[in-house]
Amino acid sequence: MATALSNPTLYNPALLAPPAPQVVETPKPEPIIDADAELVPLAKMGDQAAFTELVNRHYQSCLKLARSILRDHEDAEDEVQNAYTKAFLHLGGFEGNSRFSTWLSRIVVNQCLMRLRQLRRAQFTYLDDPGADENQTKFELRDTSENPEQRYGRNEVASLLQKEVNRIPPLLRKPLLLRESMRLPLADVAQQLDISEAAAKSRLLRARRELKDRLSKHQGRLGAATLLS
Repeated sequence: MATALSNPTLYNPALLAPPAPQVVETPKPEPIIDADAELVPLAKMGDQAAFTELVNRHYQSCLKLARSILRDHEDAEDEVQNAYTKAFLHLGGFEGNSRFSTWLSRIVVNQCLMRLRQLRRAQFTYLDDPGADENQTKFELRDTSENPEQRYGRNEVASLLQKEVNRIPPLLRKPLLLRESMRLPLADVAQQLDISEAAAKSRLLRARRELKDRLSKHQGRLGAATLLS
């Protein structure tokens, strides 16, 4: 006579089968978030303000990068400016496959490497080299001081400029002097005149146009290069 199983669930084939492997989903890479994404299309369309904002955002980091390569602050500043010029000219070629800052950094690095190659190719001649060949080309330092003719011409231009500035109506003359002679910011010019910055800018543009028209009457056939007495 068969004996009944006290716990039949122990012999359930489904319970004895190995557990199904768990499927682990591979996390998808997060998309590149470029903080400059909104400004780049505007700069591509010729928006100068958008490109200026991009320049201001990354100038210090680009300058630091250039200094680390060139080891000279002035050379680094020059090459950062050259890099920004190239970036502006080739902005249409930026396809957005990387961050704008990464693309800009590559241009800065290339400019710095070009600068280093140029410095290595440079040849220096020491003017006081005692071992120089007698037949070697002699160098003379150019005198950069003004000669009497140049000094007279500069004084004539300054006198004519002062005369025509004084002929500009006072409403326009004062903002012109504050801005051009005293080098005050536009906001300070507006404060001095007790007007808005927009009004100060408008008067300044009219004053410059007025002065340009007055000076054009004194130009000879060669334009601004010559003056008529």
